[in-house]
Amino acid sequence: MKTMMKQTPSPATPNAAIESAPDGTIFRHPDRPMPKRDIRAAFHHFRELLKDKEDTTHVFKIFEALPSKRFVPFARAFALSEKGAAIRAREPYLPTVLDDHAMLRKMPMGSVAHAYCDFMESEGLTAAGLVAEADKTWPDRPKYGDLIEWYAWRRRDTHDLLHVLTGYGRDALGEQCVLAFTYGQNGGFAHLFIAYLGALNTKKAVRSPAPVFRAVRQAHRMGKGAPRICEMSILDLLAMPLSEAQAMLGVGDPTYYEQCHAAWRGQGIDPYDLLGQQAATASA
Repeated sequence: MKTMMKQTPSPATPNAAIESAPDGTIFRHPDRPMPKRDIRAAFHHFRELLKDKEDTTHVFKIFEALPSKRFVPFARAFALSEKGAAIRAREPYLPTVLDDHAMLRKMPMGSVAHAYCDFMESEGLTAAGLVAEADKTWPDRPKYGDLIEWYAWRRRDTHDLLHVLTGYGRDALGEQCVLAFTYGQNGGFAHLFIAYLGALNTKKAVRSPAPVFRAVRQAHRMGKGAPRICEMSILDLLAMPLSEAQAMLGVGDPTYYEQCHAAWRGQGIDPYDLLGQQAATASA
């Protein structure tokens, strides 16, 4: 991937240079703070997330507390490349694309677009809703308008698309598996932190032969060989047949995840209400 950049003086440090794309968009705004790791905060927000898995503000907080060392190098290599510039020109802001279901429904039947619309509509989700959750997490955080922000938003905005491509649902284990898959793609300790601690909590909460850790490890392995979805043209991906897109990503059947659901249902447990099961067990 050919990298294009130009150096422009930093207003904060006139003798330094700031990386920027040919159109002048800077890679890292000089006012953007450097991320810091905070394990204690990560554990605090994980415990709060266990109380309500729908409260995604805690997920964002965990990612803030456990910044990935690989994020900036990945962002730089992609955002300053010719491919990155072309995709940014075509897809400057993904929620606008992803929430236009009328446009997406015009794509061929059997495409990723139709599967995505079906999933989002059945779950009552929107891409804009995820953005609102992020904004609720940091209501006073400034928007820097740099390429780091654009790349980070693409990672955020493609999360629900990963559910569609991998076959993992929005139950607790499904979310853990998507995060493990994402770690295989992108790295980032926060993905593993939530995935494996969540799996451990599930095993402790519900006594069952369900192969929870195998399900998470399978997702992790599948993600290792998959290209980073946020670095693909999402419009092109949406237009592909779902089976073709999954083959390109090397996504197979989530067999251990399906075995977990079968095991839980055999015990009369709803896989989408494991936290309710946990509360019932504690009460008993």
